[in-house]
Amino acid sequence: MVTAVVVASLAFLVVIGLFIVLARVIGRGEEDLESRLDQFVARQISESERPDERQPSRLTQTINKAVAEKSFARNIATNLARANLKLTVGEYIILQVVSVLGMGLLFYLIMHQNMFLTLGGLVAGYFLPGFYVKMRQRKRLKDFNNQLGDAINLLANGLRSGYSLLQAMDAVANEMPPPISEEFQRVVREIGLGLSTERAMNNMLRRIPSDDLDLMITAINVQHEVGGNLAEILETISYTIRERVRIKGEIRVLTSQQMISGYVISFLPIGLGLILFAMNPTYMGRMFQDTCGIAMMAVAGVMMAAGFFAIQKIVNIEV
Repeated sequence: MVTAVVVASLAFLVVIGLFIVLARVIGRGEEDLESRLDQFVARQISESERPDERQPSRLTQTINKAVAEKSFARNIATNLARANLKLTVGEYIILQVVSVLGMGLLFYLIMHQNMFLTLGGLVAGYFLPGFYVKMRQRKRLKDFNNQLGDAINLLANGLRSGYSLLQAMDAVANEMPPPISEEFQRVVREIGLGLSTERAMNNMLRRIPSDDLDLMITAINVQHEVGGNLAEILETISYTIRERVRIKGEIRVLTSQQMISGYVISFLPIGLGLILFAMNPTYMGRMFQDTCGIAMMAVAGVMMAAGFFAIQKIVNIEV
């Protein structure tokens, strides 16, 4: 009876939380310029200056106010901005709670009410949203770096044809595909609203932590201070970045098999063990009931983790 009540309560909370998050995310339209800039630029705007827009739910507003001054909330906001996810900190926290409850309930039902594996499901649910955000960040950063060489070349050609730096960046925003067009469009809008070029570029660097972008911004800032032929400097940087991207692509091809082998070797035993436990809990349950079995799993987990990180370290070649 108690088990049924616990399962029903968890299922109710998961469903309610999921509906809240989905309604909030799907219901949000394209954000206006002011609210988008507030995510990346520290500006004070009075309530009378804000346009009419759909307000977050009371729960989301309460969570946002509660964590507004916390350091972890700033880190979450930065990570969401880098992943280009239109979520507030409160919505992300709600999504994380829903993920924890959902994964815990899923493991509780599938793994035959084993509390040890249910705890593992809760931990996995906690890290699942962060893993998705990091995956979005890596993909966006990779796409940005692949487009940066062509964007810098377009900047240099625009400067040679008589454009100002702002006009050249606007051309990049209009001609290039996302994500680089989105970032340069934000820079152009921030400058149009009164920010200095240096601050707007530094805001872009905070959203896109790219070494190649840092090199371009440093060159532009130095040119503003001491002068020089910016178009020629940008062409040299563009060539360097394109060569670096080409070399990274070749390295990725040569190390892809080893990288996939590391993932397979590390996660295949875990997945196979969970499947066997779901199919035959009596057979696999002895691993959790005997001290020797627990010790064997702990040692195996440590060794798999060590092997995984060792492989990742070997194949991660800096250029």
